[in-house]
Amino acid sequence: MTRDVEPAGLPLRERKKALTRQAILDAAGRLFAARGYDAVTVAEIADAANVSVKTLFVYFRSKEDLVFADTDLIDTLLRRFATRAEGTSHAQVLVDVLVEAARDQAGVGSLESDHRAYGDSPALRSRLLRMWAEFEDRITDQLARESGGPATTAMRLHAIQLVGIIRTTTSRELRAAIDPADPRAVDELERWLRTAARTIESSTS
Repeated sequence: MTRDVEPAGLPLRERKKALTRQAILDAAGRLFAARGYDAVTVAEIADAANVSVKTLFVYFRSKEDLVFADTDLIDTLLRRFATRAEGTSHAQVLVDVLVEAARDQAGVGSLESDHRAYGDSPALRSRLLRMWAEFEDRITDQLARESGGPATTAMRLHAIQLVGIIRTTTSRELRAAIDPADPRAVDELERWLRTAARTIESSTS
C-alpha cells in the first residue's frame, strides 16, 4: 500500500504535507499487515504516524481510504484507452496495464497484495464494490466519448466486462490459484488475464 514520495523540488509547505501523508500511509500499512485491517483503529494509526486523529482525517476521509488512497488504476486506464493504437482492443490495453501494475506492485498489483495481507474485511469489500461501480461509470463515459455519441447499453455491458477482468485480480479464486511467493506468479496472472481478454473480444466481435 505504501509508496515512495519524491517531495524534492516542492515548496516547503507542500513537502511537509507530502511527508505527513506518506507517514500516515506507512504507519497504516505496517499496522494492517501485522494485525489485520479490522483490528487496527484510526487512533492507533495516527499515533504511529505521530499525528492527531484530526490531522489524519485532513488527509484521508475514512479508514478505508488508507488502503485505496494510491490506486490510480482508473486514470491510467482511461488515458491508455484514449491513446491506444488503431486495432488494439480495450481489453488488450486493460491487460497490458494490469500486468505492468502487477510487475511493479503499483495500482492493482498493490491492491491485490493489500487484499491478501489485510483479509476479507467487510468494510474493504464494501469499498471495493463502490470502486468497481465508479470504474464502470467512468469506462462507460470513455466509450461514449470515443464514439462521439451518447452512452448505450452495449457500452455499459462492455464496461462491466472490462471491470470484471479487474475484479478477478482480487477474487478469492485467483488468490487461491496463484501464490504470490512463486516467481512465476505474474506470468500466471498474465496468462489468465490474456485468456479473459480473448473471451471478451470474442463476445463483442
